[in-house]
Amino acid sequence: MDKTVTLAHGAGGKQTSELIDTIFREHFANPDLTGDDAAVLSVSEGMSDGKIAFTTDGFIVSPSEFPGGNIGKLSICGTINDLACMGARPLYLSCAFVIEEGFPVDKLEQIAASMAATAKEAGVRIVAGDTKVAGKGQVDGVFITTTGIGRMQDGVAPSGKKARPGDAVIVSGDVGRHGCTILLEREDFGIEAAVTSDCAPLWGTVEDMLSVMKDIHVIRDATRGGVGTVLYEIARQSQVGIRLDAQAIPVQDGVKGVCGMLGLEPLYLACEGRLVIFAPKKHAQALVEKLRQGKYSKNAAIIGEVTEELPGRVVMTTEIGAETLLPEPRGELLPRIC
Repeated sequence: MDKTVTLAHGAGGKQTSELIDTIFREHFANPDLTGDDAAVLSVSEGMSDGKIAFTTDGFIVSPSEFPGGNIGKLSICGTINDLACMGARPLYLSCAFVIEEGFPVDKLEQIAASMAATAKEAGVRIVAGDTKVAGKGQVDGVFITTTGIGRMQDGVAPSGKKARPGDAVIVSGDVGRHGCTILLEREDFGIEAAVTSDCAPLWGTVEDMLSVMKDIHVIRDATRGGVGTVLYEIARQSQVGIRLDAQAIPVQDGVKGVCGMLGLEPLYLACEGRLVIFAPKKHAQALVEKLRQGKYSKNAAIIGEVTEELPGRVVMTTEIGAETLLPEPRGELLPRIC
């Protein structure tokens, strides 16, 4: 473990896991602490199965506005999606703002309006919050933390520990778009590409899948570190191997072109409106057909399968038929992505 915190500790990869395990899990250990997107907690009465999902998330994206969204929309989508990935219908959110002195009020209003519109679309209410103002230079513009509560649905209990050999690996759409959008907004590469963030609230997408089948083993949103990092997390949690088909992975042409010029792997660029799903192979095609009818999942695809071989590893079959080990996620490809 490093002596000081680095940007790599916020990338969602190996260093993040080390930080969580050696500091936070060590001190916060209790039966309800989870490594999934949200904690599933028992309550007294009045909720389905007596269980709720509870999650919190911080957002420091730079720039705070980008094609396809802003930090406000992102903060609502991120927390809604964490609840949805546990099979919970999002109900209530709170939000806490840390605002830098001198931040334009009109921009703050735009952020709040985006939050309200996204919450309304997802059918959730923002019911509480907090506001702090920091001195000039102590915060970069505005940071937002959102916390959410959702109602667990009957018979639904996905988890990163439930991937099984024979499962199909599905993505709900093209990958890497949010990360590519932020990269192009932040850096002057002289590259022109019509790329917008995929930032979207995904409870409706999950609900569509649950109408097909409830026994979906894993649902994850591929945020920091992208799909590649999520696959490694699940491979380790479930102690299984994963084999991908490179040709089956949907990547928008603009993202593919940018990645080709900069030597990047789209699988490691963040998404903010894409799910990674593990489900029994016999139901996979039906799930994909249902997803392709949805607003945010029109180019869903089966991209691989779960195997018994090489537990904890991800192998990819390339376009020429060769097999290669997908590199493990390390370091920080792009800080402040969300």
